[in-house]
Formats: sequence, C-alpha cells, structure tokens
Amino acid sequence: MSDEIALQNREFAWTTADFRRIKDLIYRHAGISLHDGKQAMVYSRIARRLRDTGHTSFKDYLDWLERQGGGDEWQEFVNALTTNLTSFFRENHHFIELSRLVKENPNQDWKIWCSAASTGEEPYSIAITMADVLGINGRFQIWASDIDTKVLSTASRGIYKLEGLKNLSTAQLQKYFLKGKGANEGLARVRPELQKHIQFFTLNLIEDNWSLRETFDVVFCRNVMIYFDNPTQRQVLARIHRLMKPKGTLFVGHAENFSDARSLFALRGKTIYEKV
Repeated sequence: MSDEIALQNREFAWTTADFRRIKDLIYRHAGISLHDGKQAMVYSRIARRLRDTGHTSFKDYLDWLERQGGGDEWQEFVNALTTNLTSFFRENHHFIELSRLVKENPNQDWKIWCSAASTGEEPYSIAITMADVLGINGRFQIWASDIDTKVLSTASRGIYKLEGLKNLSTAQLQKYFLKGKGANEGLARVRPELQKHIQFFTLNLIEDNWSLRETFDVVFCRNVMIYFDNPTQRQVLARIHRLMKPKGTLFVGHAENFSDARSLFALRGKTIYEKV
C-alpha cells in the first residue's frame, strides 16, 4: 500500500514519510513533539515555505534545508511550526498573585523572565502589573524570550489593535498606551516608559547555550511544556531551576503539571510553583 496520504486538492504531494521527517527535524531543533493529528497543520505551514523557496516537493525542500546546516531558513522552518496563542492578562490569576508578591517586597530589584514572549502580550501584562504596584519607573526588569523571531519583532514594536486590549482597565490603557490617530486609528502603542523595562531576545529552550546570566525572582513559562515530551520537560525545568533565586516563583500553563519534578518545584497554587 502506498504511504501517500489521500488529501484532496493539495498543491504538493504529501506522504507519511514527509510528516515523520518534519516531525523528527522540529523535535531535534526545537524540542516540539508533534502527534499525528497535526498533519494538516504541518502540511499547511510548511507548504508556504515550499512556495517561498521555490521547491516543488517536501522531499526536495527538506533535503535542501538539511544541506543548509543552519541559517535563516532553519529559523523560518521553526517559526512556521510554533504556535502563538496569547492575549493580555491571559490566566489572570497569575497576575493577581504576582501583584501580591510584589506588594510584600516592594523595595527589592525585581527580575522576571518571560520565556515564551510570543507577540508581547504576556511580557507587557507583566510590566503593567509591576508598574501598577511600583510605578512606571519602579525597580523591575523583564527578560522576554521566544524561539520565533517574527513574533518577537511584533513584540518589540509594541503596537496592538485596541480590540485586543479589552482586558485592560480604562486607567491602564490611558497610563501605559498611546492611542493612534489618523492612519493609525484603532491601534495603540506601548509607552516607551513601560517598554524600557523589557529586553526582548531569541532563545531556544532546548539548546545548551542559554544567553541568560541573571537569576530571577519570577519565571513565566506558560503553555510551552505541553509541546515537549517528558525528558525534554525535565531538562528544561532543571535549567530554569538553576536560574531562579531561592523560593522563586514559576508560573505555568493551565494544562501543565510538573508532579514528576518535585525535587525542583513545589506546587503553591493553581499552576503556581515555588523553587525547592
């Protein structure tokens, strides 16, 4: 029996061998574990790379990609297969808890790492929470990383549709954003005074050469581990653990549970962990 998957109206031939090869490559390069139910998504996203690079089959594209050894197309390949679902103050109980922690220790220099910054809604939500407690010129710094260079570019610009800011209060919108006029009507830009607290940079969580040299009071690593298998999760958690201050706080996604990492983190609340 042919291993070609019967998918109608497809521009390119698509086989289980193509999927398995892409699955292996993204696992090795980004730690992302794809299951068979993701085939349609993978086809759609990588087909765009075939069009953009002028290839006529997945095999030809993947052969060419592997010959590159690295470089821009590898980044495009990874960008294509990462998922970036985010919003301002998503899972708001985390920001309520962050506010409580900061109010208990308002005089320290807060260092926070957002390890999956995506298009910026999460790190800006962190910054707004910090500024609400400490003031916009308060003593806090946020490191915001992601593996996807395109979403980081959006994050660093800090420009959003007003409809995407509905989870902010009127006071927060006025204090931390500049509304666009004329051609920019319906858009808002993060104020520079808030943006100065955030440093955006590219980081692959499964690589050994993390550029971070800080130790953090708080780490946000939300809705990332669900894409990793258990050994990769443990490896990443151990590295995060080493970069956290004693009793530092780790915020994770609603579908993530690290009961197998009790030697590293103890559960302290709903998807909130403390460094052991």
